[in-house]
Amino acid sequence: MTASIVPSSGAKRVLLAAPRGYCAGVDRAVLAVEKALDAHGAPVYVRKEIVHNRHVVETLAERGAVFVDEADEVPEGAIVVFSAHGVAPTVHEKAAERNLRTIDATCPLVTKVHHEAKRFAKEDYDILLVGHNGHEEVEGTAGEAPDHVQLIDGADDIASVQVRDPEKVIWLSQTTLSVDETMETVRRLRERFPKLQDPPSDDICYATQNRQVAVKAMAPECDLVLVVGSRNSSNSKRLVEVALDAGAGASYLIDFAREIDEAWLDGVRTVGITSGASVPELLVRGVVDFLAERGWEDVEEISTAEETLTFSLPRELRPRRVAR
Repeated sequence: MTASIVPSSGAKRVLLAAPRGYCAGVDRAVLAVEKALDAHGAPVYVRKEIVHNRHVVETLAERGAVFVDEADEVPEGAIVVFSAHGVAPTVHEKAAERNLRTIDATCPLVTKVHHEAKRFAKEDYDILLVGHNGHEEVEGTAGEAPDHVQLIDGADDIASVQVRDPEKVIWLSQTTLSVDETMETVRRLRERFPKLQDPPSDDICYATQNRQVAVKAMAPECDLVLVVGSRNSSNSKRLVEVALDAGAGASYLIDFAREIDEAWLDGVRTVGITSGASVPELLVRGVVDFLAERGWEDVEEISTAEETLTFSLPRELRPRRVAR
């Protein structure tokens, strides 16, 4: 679906990107914690933030979710949910040592990258993992094959990469990166390693790509693009960068409408709004309402794709089949 934007007549207006907000993996992960609380009662422990969104984490904490940094902070025998970003095998091992009842809410698209890392490590490839140092997803993927993975966090890392056999090198990536930046990094890696192989299928998730495409479609028309998302959300931060690169006059990342600086609106006619893949729609609606109160009442949705993908709940939360 191709977006069609009528040039601005000078009136104040809002362009609302679609798709935006929750992706299938986030929806599944949040629902997993909610279902665990319904089934087992509070507390339910969650390793790291279930998704990178402040509002979601605070809301679940109010219901009885307890967020911890590591599994060894969870009382022995308790329930722990692993976040959508995935964990390394060592985390599963530590949980087993403490007899924890685990619910794995890793996004299936992240699990796919884990499987790729294990497969290519088994085939003795050097794996160049494009991603952000310290991000939970990267730590989980690298943990699947620590002796074979080298992290590439930007162009500055490329010069120091060393591989054993230039004929057996493959790149994988964090799922929430900027598509354009990732492909530029891969291009530069291929200058050093002409035989560099591509992953069997695209690692950057469909939702990340779709949200970036929608922002690119509306940004040239926008004096300002507001991205609703948290500071630790990689895909949300990328949307700010994509908006600016695509021609937006300015772009800012906010968690809530109350964080909007009125000065940002000076001289602005067209405001674009989008949200990261871990952001509930009610936060976007709060921004739309904030702007409507200040004269931006004309709202046009710019749709570039339709998303229908859904994921089933983690197997630990699915209804058990009764044997006949």
